[in-house]
Amino acid sequence: MPNITIEISDAQYKGLQYVAADAEGWAENAVLNRIRIATEEIVQEYTTRALDEGVSIPATRDEIVTDAFSRGWVKTAADREAEDQAALAERA
Repeated sequence: MPNITIEISDAQYKGLQYVAADAEGWAENAVLNRIRIATEEIVQEYTTRALDEGVSIPATRDEIVTDAFSRGWVKTAADREAEDQAALAERA
């Protein structure tokens, strides 16, 4: 299972403590909430495409996300950015 760790300065930590009673909890919640939003976007895209193409929809959101990537129906942000940069370079 991936582990995401960030290093911040003491001053940055104090700044976060200014806005959050539990700095670590706030950071974890921010990441998990963004993951939830991304997952729902992927599920929506996948469901629409699966229905259009007559593909069975997996039973869980995790399975949908995994299948969406394996089918190439969604791509990572890094992959999309690389494709955009390549397209821009081609036009230049």
